Amino acid sequence: MGHIDRRTFLRGVGVSLALPYLEAMAPLRALASGTQPPVRLAFCFVPNGIDMANWTPATSGALELSPILQPLANVKDSLNVVTGLAQMNAFALGDGPGDHARSCAAWLTGVHPKKTSGSDITGGISADQVAAQHIGGSTKFASLEIGCERGALAGDCDSGYSCAYSSTISWRGPSTPNAKDVSPRAVFERLFGSGGQEETNVRRISRRSILDFVSEDADALRSQLGRRDQMKLDEYLQAVKEIETRLTKYESENAKEIAASHAKPSSTPSDRGEHIRLLGDMMILAFQADLTRVCTFMFANEGHNRPYREIGITDGHHDISHHGNEAAKLEKKKQIDTYHVQQLAYILEKMKATKEAGGSLLDNTLLVYGGGISDGNRHNHDELPILVAGKAGGKLKAGRHLVANAQTPMNNLLLSALDLVGVDLDKLGDSTGKMQGLF
Repeated sequence: MGHIDRRTFLRGVGVSLALPYLEAMAPLRALASGTQPPVRLAFCFVPNGIDMANWTPATSGALELSPILQPLANVKDSLNVVTGLAQMNAFALGDGPGDHARSCAAWLTGVHPKKTSGSDITGGISADQVAAQHIGGSTKFASLEIGCERGALAGDCDSGYSCAYSSTISWRGPSTPNAKDVSPRAVFERLFGSGGQEETNVRRISRRSILDFVSEDADALRSQLGRRDQMKLDEYLQAVKEIETRLTKYESENAKEIAASHAKPSSTPSDRGEHIRLLGDMMILAFQADLTRVCTFMFANEGHNRPYREIGITDGHHDISHHGNEAAKLEKKKQIDTYHVQQLAYILEKMKATKEAGGSLLDNTLLVYGGGISDGNRHNHDELPILVAGKAGGKLKAGRHLVANAQTPMNNLLLSALDLVGVDLDKLGDSTGKMQGLF
């Protein structure tokens, strides 16, 4: 088995397919010393607060899963729940209403956004983009921004706050929000297509898989690999094929609906869970192939009010979050929060099943899940719902419920997360130091 360059791609007409990390890509001295793949950093955001009574574990110390967190049982040994963190700059601080916009804009920045619906938006650089600036040069994409709901970068979406604040958690600079990709097909082509729209259309019209265009390259490469690398390559290519099949399925169903009802074409699945899972699978492939090491993923925009018909809920999510302690609304909020966690469980279980040096992709990832509002009824930004998944390349002890001192800045956690991907900072937003007791 010979050495293969880390930047080897499988190529075909209009296609450039990156490869997963293979043993053949590491020099012999690296294999002998047990060199591990890089630590990946991901942030998954959910809006409108959480049903905290059913989210928060009953005791600190060894993690016991609460009702909402029960779907994560299969990855429990890779989780930490952190209670007590706050983004104080998401509070009004004299600016009046607008908690949804502020909570989203401050979640990864720790900076109080300027109240404006004009072009003079001002916030802070987000933790993901700090990481991208320092380690993004090692990958094809410095960072990946994805989500399930389109968002405008202008206009008034929350009591005088620009829509930009509510629809992105990623900020390249104080006045530069990063737009996210919401179309699974667009994300797939961005990651794996290289020939432009014309070649993409040829593949789709001919109903040929992207793998058909790289089959010769794949066969030639397979002959150079050892057995374990062959298995890893085949598993990876099968995952790419599976995503293509699912993309084609929902696009076909969408085309039939349009033909039958003359509805407006949609580039996203109608099933919210499938939308999250498809994007999650592509985040996993992007990490696996080292196309990027940094990703933000918004399950929905802050303040969104769509119903969850997939689980029988026809009321808007935002309306439900203002529950007024009504039992019926609280039950629906619990169901929505559990549904989101079920999709997270799918992503984490797939990461755990993706084997690589050092264990699994999940072992070599640090993923932060949560939001910038605690109780949607009170719009408070302390006692935030925060879950940390993964072991950051073995640097993070898992399986715990950690209770921080009240109003500990969430940016202390973000500073520590950055440290694990090789970015050593003394200050980010309103941080007061790195988080103690977690890393």
